[in-house]
Amino acid sequence: MSRLPILGVVLLVSATAARAQSVPAADMHHDHTAAFTIPSGPALTSDSGLPAGAADVAARLAASPRHREWVLIPAGGGDTVGAWVVYPERKTKAPVVVVIHEIFGLSTWIEGVGDQLAADGFIAVIPDLITGKSMPGGPDSVSVDDARKVIATLKPEDTQRRIAAVANYGMHLPAALPKYGVVGFCWGGGTAFLHAAFGADVKAAVVYYGISPDSTVIGKVHAPVLGLYGADDARIDVTIDAADAALKARHATYDHFLFDGAGHGFLRDQAGRNGANMAATRAAWPKTVAWFRLYLEK
Repeated sequence: MSRLPILGVVLLVSATAARAQSVPAADMHHDHTAAFTIPSGPALTSDSGLPAGAADVAARLAASPRHREWVLIPAGGGDTVGAWVVYPERKTKAPVVVVIHEIFGLSTWIEGVGDQLAADGFIAVIPDLITGKSMPGGPDSVSVDDARKVIATLKPEDTQRRIAAVANYGMHLPAALPKYGVVGFCWGGGTAFLHAAFGADVKAAVVYYGISPDSTVIGKVHAPVLGLYGADDARIDVTIDAADAALKARHATYDHFLFDGAGHGFLRDQAGRNGANMAATRAAWPKTVAWFRLYLEK
């Protein structure tokens, strides 16, 4: 199916307003230090059963048999957020996973993550959390500095309200179970961790190399969190121990793994770091799927 939005097809459902929350501003828009580029020459063929890497995501999406649709979702207060919805091919109703993008916005790569989640049996809803703002050059070619500037204009409380509205929309789809989780990457990983604190109904969160909430928020985390990190990503990894101690003290669930030799953004940059990023991807994705099956399908 074409990546272009299905013009004229606008699906609207009632979305309950998210609870009014005081969400602290976190410096999560610095989660990228370098742009990801698609390698020249023959494309890397990512493993079947894993999300595509940056090198071959476009080809994987073009060959996908799964149904996708572009929707506009009311998010309260006259706000609207655009999103891709990707459906699994299964006989029974499916739980929902909200996919939270990196600082670059709703890129081709993040669409590929949603497509793989649908292949694994979930309804993936991929919101464009910069809806209403302009990303210079578009999400597939924007510079890191320009992307940071756009992300820095987002208010965390607005982002959390939009995620809650998108989740509510997904759970009210006829093919959906009334359960949802969130997964996020880099800036989206930190945002997913925050949603584990502020999402009233979220059942599980998976954080890919996203910064942990600070001490003012970590005590509010109530959903089980799985953290997946590159071991060579000290800027993010130094926030893990404090979160782990705080959540253990509350008997909250926080499982986390560091993958040797892998760097920041390993799931996207699978061709990087002499095979370490691919090894991390092969280890991390099955944990992601198992986490969501444990908390969303039981």
